[in-house]
Amino acid sequence: MSADQPPALLLAGPTASGKSALALAIAERFGGVVINADSMQVYRELRVLTARPTPDEEARVPHRLYGVRAAAEAASVAWWRGAALAEMAQARAAGRLPILCGGTGMYFAALTQGLSDIPPVPAEARAEARRLLAQDGAAALHARLAAVDADTALRLRPSDSQRIARAYEVWRGTGRGLAAWQAGGGTGPAPWRFAAILLDPPRETLRAAIGARWTAMLAAGAVEEVRALVAQGLDPALPAMRAHGVPELAAMLAQRMTAEEASRRAILNTGQYTKRQATWFRHHALADPSRTHTIHARIAGVAQLSERMMTEIFAFVDRAR
Repeated sequence: MSADQPPALLLAGPTASGKSALALAIAERFGGVVINADSMQVYRELRVLTARPTPDEEARVPHRLYGVRAAAEAASVAWWRGAALAEMAQARAAGRLPILCGGTGMYFAALTQGLSDIPPVPAEARAEARRLLAQDGAAALHARLAAVDADTALRLRPSDSQRIARAYEVWRGTGRGLAAWQAGGGTGPAPWRFAAILLDPPRETLRAAIGARWTAMLAAGAVEEVRALVAQGLDPALPAMRAHGVPELAAMLAQRMTAEEASRRAILNTGQYTKRQATWFRHHALADPSRTHTIHARIAGVAQLSERMMTEIFAFVDRAR
């Protein structure tokens, strides 16, 4: 990173920590463009369940890469990186500050660290991975992966079905493990001068916020959103079909689960995910420590923040530009 590189702000944190509200306030203050860095908010069918910015919020400042992919089209990290860099370049050309806002650590890492050059995987390999996952389950596929690509398997939880299937299809389709590809080079860090704001609220605060947000999502039409998604008859292995709340409400609609159990599981699974998100962000630097500002609080709304906190945040962004 050098001083002559253009500035960009990374605004990261776990689900329900208040990133979108803060991004909106910063974008309004500094003339920014909010660029989505959440792997589920890219899907147009999932506005409610992913808590995408509202149409009113999107009208107040430019928002990019929200709801731009169909659920039937899996969005890869490589696709997102290319799309994000294009939006960042357009923001700079317009004299605006790019503000990348989200909770997907791998998206941020793709910008700040780069990506390995993994060749396209044949459709046959992808189909085999999905078939084995559906037939035998994640743990069994993880065991298969460990037998042929132990280095990658060691990095993955046996329950992480999406990443296990991806690793298996890469090995099956290329003859080389994912870990080996990732160690072999590829794209380097994006040529931008990154600064980062990390939201790291207390666990109990986040837990309460997740429950309240779930209730609000149900009132806003989450069940109808999932009903429409299920009606498309999509592959259940697609990322959009695994978004928090989708499997649980789909099971409820199919009468395999009560509404109470669906809510309990959705809240529990989201809470477990936010714990993994927080751990990831604590162990992976988004930017140089001198250019990182951590907030140990949840931002329920900018109006609720103290004047001192907002002054500190705005001063940090002003220095980072």
